[in-house]
Amino acid sequence: MHIDLLENTWERHVPHDQFAYLRRNAPVYWHEVPDDTGFWAVTKYHDVKAVSRDARTWSTELGTTFIRTQTPEFIDIAKLTLLNMDPPKQTRYRRLVSAGFTPKMIGKLAATVQARAEKIADGVVERGGEVEFVTDVAEYLPLQMICDLIGVPESDHHLIFDWSNRMVGFQDPDFRTTPEDGEIAAAEIFAYCDGLVDERRVRPREDILTALVQAEVDGDRLSREEIDSFFVILCVAGNETTRNLIAHSMMALIEHPGAYRELADGLDDEELWRSATEEFLRWGSSIHNFRRTATTDTEISGQKIGEGEKVVTFYASANRDEAVFTDPHRFDLRRDPNDHVTFGGGGPHFCLGAGLARVQITCMIRELVRRFPTAEHTGPVKRMRSDFINGIKHMPLAFGSR
Repeated sequence: MHIDLLENTWERHVPHDQFAYLRRNAPVYWHEVPDDTGFWAVTKYHDVKAVSRDARTWSTELGTTFIRTQTPEFIDIAKLTLLNMDPPKQTRYRRLVSAGFTPKMIGKLAATVQARAEKIADGVVERGGEVEFVTDVAEYLPLQMICDLIGVPESDHHLIFDWSNRMVGFQDPDFRTTPEDGEIAAAEIFAYCDGLVDERRVRPREDILTALVQAEVDGDRLSREEIDSFFVILCVAGNETTRNLIAHSMMALIEHPGAYRELADGLDDEELWRSATEEFLRWGSSIHNFRRTATTDTEISGQKIGEGEKVVTFYASANRDEAVFTDPHRFDLRRDPNDHVTFGGGGPHFCLGAGLARVQITCMIRELVRRFPTAEHTGPVKRMRSDFINGIKHMPLAFGSR
C-alpha cells in the first residue's frame, strides 16, 4: 500500500485504511517527506501513549510539534509556547497557567456555555434550519468561550478568529495569503495581548488573563512573553480544535442517523450524553498528530530510532487501534471503556482545556438535537489542507423541523 500521511491526503479524507495497514504491518514506519527529512510514524495506541509520557526521551522543544523542519528563528519563538516546551520548564509553566483551568473555574463557565449554545441553536431555528455549519454554528461557541475566558470584547472576536485561522492554516490556501502571513498573524496577536495584559495589571477582572497576570507559585510569576505565548495557545487550541470537534460530531450523527435518533430520544439521559461525548472525541480527533524529536538513540516496539530523528504520534490511528477498542470502526454512543487519546496520550502535554471542550461539545450538540429531529448534508464537506489540524472548512446542512 502507498503510504502518504501529509497534507494532501488529509485534505481528501482521514486515511484510516493506511493506518490499519501500518498497525498490522509496520506500526513504527519510516515516512519520507519531499524536500525535507523523513519521520517515524507511530500508529499503535500503546506506543502513542508511551511516547507521550516520556518527555525525557521524546522532546517537543528540539524541533517543535510540526512534522516539517522549521527555521531556527521559528523554533526559538515556538519554544515560548506550552506545546513546544520540555520539562522542567514546561512543568513550571503548566503549574502557573493551570490557575486558570481549575475545575472550579470551568464549573463557573458551564452556565455561560449552556446559554451561548442555546442562543446559537435558536439562531439556526431562525434560519429555517439551513446553515453553513462551520461558519454559522461550530465556530461561534468555542470562539465566544475563549474570548470570554480571556476577556476579549465582542467587537474584537472576529480578530481572534482570523488570526487563529491564519496561524494554523498555513498549508491551506483558503487561510494563508503569503508564506509570511502566519508569522504576521502571530505578531499581531502578540501585540493585541500586550494591550490586554497592560489593562489587566491596572484593572483586574474575573477572567483567565487576569489569573495568568496574577499567577504565582513559590514566588515565581509568568513573564509578559510567556503570557503572550499562552494567549496564542488559548486562541488557537481552544478555538480551532473545539470548533472542529463540534463539526466532526455533527457529521458523525448525520452519517449515523440511528445515533442521532438515540440522542433525540435521550435528551435527559446524562450517562448517555457523557459516553456520547467521549465517542465524539474518539471518532473525530481534532489534531492529527504530535511530533517529537529523539534525544538519544532508543527504540519503539523493537524499531531502533536514532538521536535527532523525528517521531510523529498519530492520534486518529491510536483511537481506532483494534488491540484496544472493540470494533473500532463502529460509532457507538455507549462505548465503555473509551480511553481515547484525542486530548493527548497523557503526560506533560495532556490538554489543559479538555474539561471545557467536553462541556461545549455536549451543550452545542444537545441543543441542536433538542430542536431538530434530523439533519442532512446539502453540499460537499470540504476539509482543511493540513497535516496537523483535522479541520473542516465547509459543511452545508439542513436540519429537519419537528
